[in-house]
Amino acid sequence: MVHADEATRWDLLTAKFATRRINRSEAYSLDGACNNWAESFFSRIRRAEAGIHHKIAGKFLSAYAREMAWREDFRRTSNGGQFVMIVGAAMAAPVSRQWKGYWQRNQA
Repeated sequence: MVHADEATRWDLLTAKFATRRINRSEAYSLDGACNNWAESFFSRIRRAEAGIHHKIAGKFLSAYAREMAWREDFRRTSNGGQFVMIVGAAMAAPVSRQWKGYWQRNQA
């Protein structure tokens, strides 16, 4: 289910996805349609770019978006719980071909 506002750029979604539309000039939530979560997520990504990463290169955008989605999903988990999850995932993951030596590359 895709929640979107009334902007025409979302019209193409209705052909492929079930959608709920909301007219933001009338209400922020109506009949189960609300896009506040999406706006909140995009706001967190913008703040992360300004405050954590300082620059998000286009080819790494999906990786940054997945990180921010993880942060959003587990934002109510304690810092210690998040730390245990991250360390556990890092120890179980194989060497990443994409990120191996990332800090050693020429940052032109």
